[in-house]
Amino acid sequence: MNKACPSAKVVKKPTISRVEICVDGAKRQNEVIHEDVENLLTRAKNELKETQNLQDEIDSVKCFKWCPKWGWRYCLRKKLAEKTPIISVGYRGSLQGIEFITSTDFMDSESSKSAFNQIMEAIKVVNMIGLHGMPGVGKTTLAKEVGKHAREQKLFDKVVMFTMYQNPNIRTIQGKVAETLGSKIQIFTEEKRAEGLFRLMQGVKKILVIVDDLWEEFKLEDIGIPFGDDHKGCKILLTTRQQQVCSKMKCQKEIPLGILSKDEAWVLFRDQAGLEDDCSILNEVAKEVAGECKGLPLAIVTVAKALKDKSFDEWRDANQRFKDSTHLYDEEVLGGVLEPLKLSYDYLKKGINQMTGNDTQMCFLLCSLFPEDEEISIEILIMCGIGVGLFPNVHSIEDKRKKIVEALKKLQKSGLLLEIDDAKRIRMHDVFRDFAHWLTSTGENRFMVKDKLKEWPDMVESFKCYTAIALWNCGSNIKFPDKVEFSKLKTLFLQGEKWDDKLVVSSTFFEEMKGLQVLYLKFVCFTLKGFHSLPNLKTLWCSECKAENLSSSLTNMRSLEILTLIWTQIDEISEELWKLSTLKYLRFSYFGVFNFPPKLVSRLTSLQKLHVTSKNNINLLELNSLPRLTALSLRLSSNQFSQDDFEFPKLQRYDIVVDGCFVRFDEVLTTRRLSMRNFSSSLSAFKNLFCNVRQLSLGQVSGLKNSVPSIGKKILNDLNSLALYSCNDMEFLIDITKDQGSTVAFFNLVELNIQRMNSLKRLCYGLSPSHHATASFTRLMAVII
Repeated sequence: MNKACPSAKVVKKPTISRVEICVDGAKRQNEVIHEDVENLLTRAKNELKETQNLQDEIDSVKCFKWCPKWGWRYCLRKKLAEKTPIISVGYRGSLQGIEFITSTDFMDSESSKSAFNQIMEAIKVVNMIGLHGMPGVGKTTLAKEVGKHAREQKLFDKVVMFTMYQNPNIRTIQGKVAETLGSKIQIFTEEKRAEGLFRLMQGVKKILVIVDDLWEEFKLEDIGIPFGDDHKGCKILLTTRQQQVCSKMKCQKEIPLGILSKDEAWVLFRDQAGLEDDCSILNEVAKEVAGECKGLPLAIVTVAKALKDKSFDEWRDANQRFKDSTHLYDEEVLGGVLEPLKLSYDYLKKGINQMTGNDTQMCFLLCSLFPEDEEISIEILIMCGIGVGLFPNVHSIEDKRKKIVEALKKLQKSGLLLEIDDAKRIRMHDVFRDFAHWLTSTGENRFMVKDKLKEWPDMVESFKCYTAIALWNCGSNIKFPDKVEFSKLKTLFLQGEKWDDKLVVSSTFFEEMKGLQVLYLKFVCFTLKGFHSLPNLKTLWCSECKAENLSSSLTNMRSLEILTLIWTQIDEISEELWKLSTLKYLRFSYFGVFNFPPKLVSRLTSLQKLHVTSKNNINLLELNSLPRLTALSLRLSSNQFSQDDFEFPKLQRYDIVVDGCFVRFDEVLTTRRLSMRNFSSSLSAFKNLFCNVRQLSLGQVSGLKNSVPSIGKKILNDLNSLALYSCNDMEFLIDITKDQGSTVAFFNLVELNIQRMNSLKRLCYGLSPSHHATASFTRLMAVII
């Protein structure tokens, strides 16, 4: 009988204990406890008291003191069962998001303040905002601060943040977003899950979605995120290393995030390393270490935490390792920095064209060959890149130039290179330079870079493995070995300390460099006797050097494509130079007059670029024998225009100066410029260039009554800068009194500079104010008289 009627003792105090345990468990699972749970628990405890009274009554009602009254006990047990509490303690609530807990790594810097304020202002007026910057600059940390601020100030009903990574797991992201919104999506297919999430998010009036670490263009609706017309209350903030991702995602506001200033970097470093704000010797060493991080928050935090609580000797050792760049081999110090940088580096190869990715990576590595904090000449990079064989499927130098410039821009937009104000130069962040050195410390491409070398490295045997060596600011007292076996060496940069105390290198030093493709020399005194053994050399760049036996040795370098001699003292050029049948780029800058052997230039038929910025004796008619010539820099005298039938070939880029001082060569790389002074010959020689000239300067040019139609009609449309001085015969810029046809010259003219033009009467003659030809000067911004 007892088995048929189980005891009701199970509903005593242990029942309440289990309920309380369930509440505690729900809290640990981030579930929100129902508002009336405390009332339920109180009621449950009261019911327990009543239950205990009923149990006592059951026990007291028995026949003959030992046999219970079964009918009465049944009724009591039924009543007891109705008193047993069944309580649902909680439900799954929206997650608050641990990512919005303020990070101790966050630095409230000027750059982050500016970016933060721009983001908060943009959120009010646009739907899609892009935050971009180099790896490790603090984009994720700043995005979390934005989310935290938006949540605390109740600017949005919900704030959602997720990371995309290079290969995003859409299902995982969808699950996290749903969980943040307090829901679960049980549907199996991504498409159906996206539909469910789409409707779920539309039900939230105001929502901020932070998409972190986006690598490429992505349709957010594939996850299930509505925005724009689908949900005007949904605002998107995305972070990316690559500025072009912001453009592809059609961000209405793009915000860059920069590095820390020197003072800000030290404050962050000091706090992360647990140092006191004092003038101790330890702090002096720590400041030097912090300086090596060059304002990059990721490097600052990683290094500071690695050195926290270390002894003074360990700090001093770390500082020396930084200066020697050997810290890269210490995973404890910089392991956390290398991984995100390598992600960006590896991503360069992602896509269909793996070869292009390899070439872009090599451009990055080539930049690391230059000294620390160097503003690197893009022209030198291009010539070195061509020399090592970048973009082998592109044949012309002009097209290779474009490809390399594109690669450099891609590196800048990826955050791996820095942009500077000078468009002709770039810079590499020191931490990224160290990262490149780490990449080239092993493997197929092995680099060695030394600065301020005082003696030849005592590591002759290991030279065999290097593919690139750069030795900068070498002391003139260094004794170079007669021979070193550089069996794998393809690139050699060698620079002395100063031009008036040149580095002396023996001719035999180069003899075992049979694989050498690029040789860059500056402040070096050398002889080329050994150059006959450099069959693969493609680029020879000499700046402010002294070279002996140049002519006799150059003719043996049958693979040479690029020859640059800038302010380099040489013997005269031999006519045997014509044997360089592969020469595509020739540049000479010299102190005096540079004399070419007769008909030499015309025989260099592969020449695509010719830059002679010193006085010379070139016969201009020889230029017409160069069918591949696309770029020309030339300094000429008026007496070199004796040939009336000469016309310059059509060129893509040029800088031609007649009877004037030549400007810095770097400027010719992107310009189309003509400058003429003391010129009395016909301008017909320049007819092919007037069609696309961008900068034109005419001084003391006689016989020119006007520029239109004297120079030509319907021309000068690319011209944006015109300078005229002492052209005493010129009365008008445009004179169409005899021809009332439309004139479209000077359509893009921005700046007009007029000096000592005594005969000038009007800019335009023969044009009424309402005549449509007056549109010739619609873009003019500045007139200097």
